[in-house]
Amino acid sequence: MENSIQQVELQIQESSRQISKDDETNQQQVSGRSNKHYGWWFRIFLYIIFLLVGQSAATLLGRFYYDHGGNSKWMATFVQSAGFPILIPLLFIFKFSKKIDSSSREKPSRTSLFVIYVFFGLLLAGDNLMYSYGLLYLPVSTYSLICASQLAFNCLFSLLLNAQKFTALILNSVVIVTISAALLAVHSESDTSTKLPVGKYVIGFVCTVAASATYALYLSLLEVAFKRVIKSETFDTILKMQVFPSFIATCVCVVGLYASGDVRVLTAEMDGFQKGEVSYLMTLIWTAVLWQICCIGLLGLIFEVSSLFSNVISTLGLPAVPVFAVIFFHDKMDGEKVIALLLALWGFLSYVYQNYLDDSKAKSEINDAATITH
Repeated sequence: MENSIQQVELQIQESSRQISKDDETNQQQVSGRSNKHYGWWFRIFLYIIFLLVGQSAATLLGRFYYDHGGNSKWMATFVQSAGFPILIPLLFIFKFSKKIDSSSREKPSRTSLFVIYVFFGLLLAGDNLMYSYGLLYLPVSTYSLICASQLAFNCLFSLLLNAQKFTALILNSVVIVTISAALLAVHSESDTSTKLPVGKYVIGFVCTVAASATYALYLSLLEVAFKRVIKSETFDTILKMQVFPSFIATCVCVVGLYASGDVRVLTAEMDGFQKGEVSYLMTLIWTAVLWQICCIGLLGLIFEVSSLFSNVISTLGLPAVPVFAVIFFHDKMDGEKVIALLLALWGFLSYVYQNYLDDSKAKSEINDAATITH
């Protein structure tokens, strides 16, 4: 009888120790997930800062280049991709930075990667050239607000290529942002300070809208490439998707500089720059650096979240640019632009609220699953 009691006590003790170990293991797993969650949010915050700061400052410097004597569209296109060498050291630093499950995934062939890099490089060069035309023929405020139309295009491409679901809030955002861009198009006469013919204004507007559509397609295809082809979860992957396509785009721009004859007038352009030769060079160098910072933030958000989210953050920076343009370049901020600005903000907030609802729903489902499990 005593032996039976002792055996029962031993079993109870062993069960208690096992429960304690299980609780400790669960706590460690929860703590690990929490640390990963905080790390993920830190990366997201960092990428957002890169994108907003790089995009706003580079756009303003691009306008500064044109306003003080710069006139080469190919040079303005060149600097949007030519800053990639500053990222090369990071390729070696983060080469072996891998997540745990990345080694088990099948890697794409070199041929596939080469085709991807060339395709995105050519698409990037064409998109940058159209943006350069838009920035040349439009005031910064008008240019930036028209760029908000990329959100509508991205929504369409996300639906077709990334299986993005439409909701009432997303549809509302698409309509509002489209109206915002259209409002600027039909009130081009308000930009009389540019002293440009209507024809050039139309060219600038069409090129900016076309560039926005191409940019949206570029983002959606990048998401497809990350998730379906490359299937790698390292920062090294993000760097490669910036460095190699930028190299291809830069080569295209060099060909364009020689083919258009712009390369023969660059020395005269630098000599005639109103702020001096040093200011000319520093404008081009910092524009190149800032665009690379912007692109790292952009690719990071696509990699960590989605192309749609990266475009929402990019759109967030657009309303700030016209404000700085009014301060630094004395652009007009008339009634139409104010209304367009408010509509763009409305469209952005619709996206933010939709993301908030999606996140709340996901957390609720996780909590419900955890409750059922216990």
